[in-house]
Formats: sequence, C-alpha cells, structure tokens
Amino acid sequence: MALFGKTAKQWRDANPELQGNMRDYAEINQLICMSNLENINSVLINDGLPQNERLEKLNQIAIQQMKILQIKS
Repeated sequence: MALFGKTAKQWRDANPELQGNMRDYAEINQLICMSNLENINSVLINDGLPQNERLEKLNQIAIQQMKILQIKS
C-alpha cells in the first residue's frame, strides 16, 4: 500500500491478464524502495506503532525515496 497505493489483491483484480504479482512488474527503483520500506516497517513494528501510523509514515518515506532514486537514475 505504501509504495504502490494498492494492495496485492487490488493489483491482481485490476490486471487479470498478467501472471505473477506486482513486484514482477516493478521498476528497479521501486524494488529498492520496497526493500527499504520492509526493513523500516519491521523497526516501526518493534517500536509498537499501530498499522495506520506505520502506513502513513511508510508512504511519506516511499515518496521521498522515489524522488531521490529518480534523480539518481
């Protein structure tokens, strides 16, 4: 949700003709950002942040990281 703005199920429902999952169709910058977000999410879980707060924070981080990664590309 934080990176793509939709759940895996929403992506599958919107793309029934595609095999696999949205990661299979992600760009390299999105994959890098997703890996970073997974690690940050685990830290936030350990810190006890509720899911809705984690999602908001991860979305802000995703936007920031994608801007940086697109500049570097």
